[in-house]
Amino acid sequence: MNRWRFLLGAGAAAGVLAALGGAAGAGYMKLSGDRPLALIYRGPAACAGCSEAVAALLRGAPSGFRTEFCGPGEQVALSADSLAGASVYAQPGGGDVRQAWRRMRGHAEEVRNFVHGGGNYLGFCLGAYLAAADPGFGLLAGVGVEGYIYSAEATVHDQDDTVVGVAWRGRRRHMFFQDGALFRPKPGTPVTVLATYDTGGAAAVVTGYGSGRVGLVGPHPEADRSWYDDAGLSNPDGIQFDLGHDLIESTLRRD
Repeated sequence: MNRWRFLLGAGAAAGVLAALGGAAGAGYMKLSGDRPLALIYRGPAACAGCSEAVAALLRGAPSGFRTEFCGPGEQVALSADSLAGASVYAQPGGGDVRQAWRRMRGHAEEVRNFVHGGGNYLGFCLGAYLAAADPGFGLLAGVGVEGYIYSAEATVHDQDDTVVGVAWRGRRRHMFFQDGALFRPKPGTPVTVLATYDTGGAAAVVTGYGSGRVGLVGPHPEADRSWYDDAGLSNPDGIQFDLGHDLIESTLRRD
């Protein structure tokens, strides 16, 4: 079954918490040392396996995050209190944007306040769409978000799992892709474009919101080997996570 369209039920998420490395409650955040905390949404607005892949990417990043899942089926809720202890909030891939927004809109003010106050937001595919407004968290000023497959000269025209070529910091690379976002910064907008599609449109960007930072990517730098195997795909570059780590570290950077 396509991991993008299979939504993870709240009960199932809670049932597999221990097996997937989830923590034993909010007290974990106070007892896990000095490593920065990344909260990753897991629940019905994310697809099966997407939250876990983002968590693994964050744990392997140079900043050495400890990770905690939050959401309606988790022992840690997505709330102002839980965000207050985090350095990063990550929104993984999922299904339809409007359906996901109906589940997430009650947290919009909490997420906006977190980022505006100095927190970091990471959006992967659906999470990137949700960073925009109407519908979305409203974290972007001067950056439009649309579907790459609908753009002029796009090399992909459907929602099937595939691999796309990008220029990441000018170097040709390949990434797992499924109906990912395209970003259109307006002239004069302070934004760093990390990667572009073959059309020249932005595939990964970092920008600011208030005192915080927002890192967004259309394709999936968190995709592990199982994603490719399940879809019958291969990556010419091999399975590497350096692009995702670059997105994370570039979002955290304050310079």
